[in-house]
Amino acid sequence: MLRKLFLIAIVSGINFGAFSFTALAEKKDTWSIIHAGTLLADARNAPTSQQSIVVKNGKILDIRKGYISPSDLLADVAGGVNITVIDLKDQFVMAGMIDSHTHVTGEREPHSLEIAVTRTSSEYALAGSVYARRILDAGFTTIRNVGGPREAVFALRNSIKKGQILGPRIVAGGLTISPLGGHGDHNGFRPDVFGKPHSGICNGADDCRRAVRNQIKYGADMIKYVATGGVLSKIATGTGQQFTDEEQNAIVQAAHAMGRKVAAHAHGKGGIDTALRAGVDSIEHGSFLDKGSIKLFKKTGAYLVPTLLAGATVVDIATNKPGFFIPEVEAKAKLVGPVMAKALYSAYKAGVKIAFGTDSGVSVHGVNGRELLLMVKAGMSEKDVLISATVNAADLMGLAGTIGTLDAGKAADIIAARGNPLTDIGTLLSPSFVMVGGVTAVE
Repeated sequence: MLRKLFLIAIVSGINFGAFSFTALAEKKDTWSIIHAGTLLADARNAPTSQQSIVVKNGKILDIRKGYISPSDLLADVAGGVNITVIDLKDQFVMAGMIDSHTHVTGEREPHSLEIAVTRTSSEYALAGSVYARRILDAGFTTIRNVGGPREAVFALRNSIKKGQILGPRIVAGGLTISPLGGHGDHNGFRPDVFGKPHSGICNGADDCRRAVRNQIKYGADMIKYVATGGVLSKIATGTGQQFTDEEQNAIVQAAHAMGRKVAAHAHGKGGIDTALRAGVDSIEHGSFLDKGSIKLFKKTGAYLVPTLLAGATVVDIATNKPGFFIPEVEAKAKLVGPVMAKALYSAYKAGVKIAFGTDSGVSVHGVNGRELLLMVKAGMSEKDVLISATVNAADLMGLAGTIGTLDAGKAADIIAARGNPLTDIGTLLSPSFVMVGGVTAVE
């Protein structure tokens, strides 16, 4: 292995006569020193060489020039402690990536109608623990889950936060806020199978406020709603605006009033523009945006989360796997998928803020990095793609003070690659090292 671990014990001032079982039970500080050959601490800036990242208890304590040794920390370390030295001198080190659009408890698969009425929340949560680890191993140390079975998603988020399982930090939305019969509702079933709409379904402004507050009541960190029709909904209602202007205003106002950011799923221009005027924090997909939409993006400061991987995935399935999608879905996949890259390029060239997001779950989990390649292919520079997957995504989630760059006081979410992603973005498809909150996941 190119990467080596050295465990070094520093022992000072131990009074063995005073040893007790109480002391044995005390939780000791955990320390690491990462020797980074090339360090991109902030994707907006140039990388530096030969740096040491000092990690204490899951956070970055300091970044120092040169390769320091454990003995250099004697002034900082009290009592007996083990310091792990991680050798990444021949690698490119940067902040963990962030995926702003995932559905971590499921994947697109055949027989989805059957799954919808047979799979339990427990099964979704267990599957999510596997998918979350795949995403983490792919170099994504934080994800934003924008809709799914909320009990499963919240349980997964909480278990990861408590350290019960290893996975990426999760910013969790609850159930997607959707109009009755629209994208996000359970369409195509007999009333006795799905007779009562879930708590995210709403009609009218007041009912939509209730739906938002219900998600927050049970633990939603953010709110996602559908401003337009969607590709994978099992109904031929198109990709245009579905919620009224009044309903969208109510959704955004209710969420912001309770301190939650809002993401709007939007393909058609009408829904995109209405969502932007309502004050959403991000537009997911943005497939049919135009110059007028771009002006609204610039005016409001909203982010575009392009999800090119989802578009490429549904086009591939619709083209190469006849019968996988029902006809209504196949038609929408062939309509929407091919235009998404062009929409991203138009927004990017105009200066719209871009945050990385894949719609993972439409694609299989763990290949999230392929979005990087698609964004470069669409016309973004490697540097700007990395900014979108670190600095911008952190800002979108309201976590710029915790993640997105490597600075003292921030979470030790750190990844490494054997090549330089500023010249070859594909090197991030197989990270050589992944650390989340000071815990090594890939080495």
